[in-house]
Amino acid sequence: MLVIRDLSKTYANGVQALRNISLDIPNGMFGLLGPNGAGKSTLMRTIATLQDPDCGSIHLDDLDVLADKQAARQSLGYLPQEFGVYPKVTAEVMLDHFAMLKGVVDAKERKALVEALLRQVNLWEKRYYKLGTFSGGMRRRFGIAQALIGTPRLIIVDEPTAGLDPEERNRFLNLLAEVGEKVVVILSTHIVDDVTDLCPRMAIIAQGQLRLVGEPREAIRSLDGRVWRKSISKDELAACREQLNVLSTRLVAGQPVVHVLSDASPGEGFAAVPPNLEDVYFGELRRAAAPIAQAA
Repeated sequence: MLVIRDLSKTYANGVQALRNISLDIPNGMFGLLGPNGAGKSTLMRTIATLQDPDCGSIHLDDLDVLADKQAARQSLGYLPQEFGVYPKVTAEVMLDHFAMLKGVVDAKERKALVEALLRQVNLWEKRYYKLGTFSGGMRRRFGIAQALIGTPRLIIVDEPTAGLDPEERNRFLNLLAEVGEKVVVILSTHIVDDVTDLCPRMAIIAQGQLRLVGEPREAIRSLDGRVWRKSISKDELAACREQLNVLSTRLVAGQPVVHVLSDASPGEGFAAVPPNLEDVYFGELRRAAAPIAQAA
């Protein structure tokens, strides 16, 4: 269990990235949803001991993460959003180097570990390939391999599927789900489908604050009978946004289609539709933005 209490962080430029964040995260996949700039990466870097908070605490079972950073780093694996590699080094040599840095000093043990990890992420057949030739999905899978060195109790992945094609995305998410059966895995993303597909528990963060914590299915169920859909003209869009609680808008065959949150039918032409996690997400973002709009 990862236990976070009253975590706050304000940068030197005055931006308050985290505001009294408290979370209990059990073993398994945990989704952290939020837009760019919401505070997700700040929270991930703080948990990974890459930066200090202004106040608060983080415990991984009985380990005080902030007080004993060296022990914490031995217990976690981290795959940041931007994972740089040496393009002219092979996957096998690079992973061997990472294992040595993580304290696996015995050569035979390290060789066996490297093979096991590359097989686990389905890259063993590519072990002699230079990392610069890897696709985006292969690099992310290699990143998970290095994050698994040392059998970590906590794995943090930040925006793991950004830029991946559908096939690579599915392969990578299946790998994460397999890893998440035994340890705490925090999946930080702004891609709602990643959380819907994988995570039994989740949190939504916006403007440095937690907006919702719970199970995706329960959050979706809370909107049953309250989400309405309508295809409208582009000329109607501004008035629709002004008069109704519009959750989202997307173009379908060049025509705007809106999802509206309402306890009753918002008007003629609207049809009730089953809610999804995207509706929950956008609803929380709208509520988070409302006080700022009122203040302005």
